Order: sequence, then structure tokens, then C-alpha cells
Amino acid sequence: MTHVYAHTGYRQLVEAYAWQRMPKYLLRDRDGAYGPNFKGRMKAMGIRDRPISPRSPWQNPYAGRMIGSIRRDCLDHVIVFDERHLCRVLKLYQRYYNENRTHLLLDKDTPISRVVQFAGRIVSLPVLGGLHHQYARI
Repeated sequence: MTHVYAHTGYRQLVEAYAWQRMPKYLLRDRDGAYGPNFKGRMKAMGIRDRPISPRSPWQNPYAGRMIGSIRRDCLDHVIVFDERHLCRVLKLYQRYYNENRTHLLLDKDTPISRVVQFAGRIVSLPVLGGLHHQYARI
């Protein structure tokens, strides 16, 4: 299950995923900036809206934790040159997070489940220019 946290308008959402597989869900707060245009665009893109519950500030830490993970695992270690570079780095991190990074909550699986490899030599494949590594059997 891929997730994306939104704090931008629908234009940014379209630009971020214009030519890629769309996320299934959008976790967002209930800010008035997410009006009918944003919700209509999301629905047209096939993204399910997941606003946090009304008057539930305790739910914001989940989104905050995701943003913190992006910062700690990625952006604190990268010099970003411009907006295009930032978008590319974030897309690579999103792919790493959903397809390669294991999560304890998911019993050490990834959000996009993968086949367990039992045989073969283990190799380390650099991700994000060597910032992280994917370990696979060949």
C-alpha cells in the first residue's frame, strides 16, 4: 500500500505523479486548502482520500513521523540543487521506502510486498547514490 502525505495543492500532486504510478492513498490533514478542486482532481487520478479525523491532533504525528523519516533518511544527507533535483531525490526515496526498506510494523516486509529470495549470492545495490543499500540475491 503506497501512501503520500500532502501539504500542497492539487497542481503539485499532478506534477509529482504526472508520468508515474499514482499512490493509492493520500494522508492529509483537514486544512481548508484541500477544497473541491483538490478532492475532484484526486478522485479523477484514482487516489483515495484519507483525511485525519476531525479534531484529532494525535493523528498528525503519523504524518509528522513520515516527514521526519524523509528528512533524517534522505534530505539531511543530500545537497539539493533545485526543485527538479529535489523532486527526483524524493521520488527515488519514495521508491526505496515502499519497495526496499523493511518496516517492523509490517513484520520486516515492505509496503509493496516482495518475493522472499532463498538462494543465491547476496549483493549490495546502492540506492540514492549509495545513501542506502538494497540487498538482493543473484
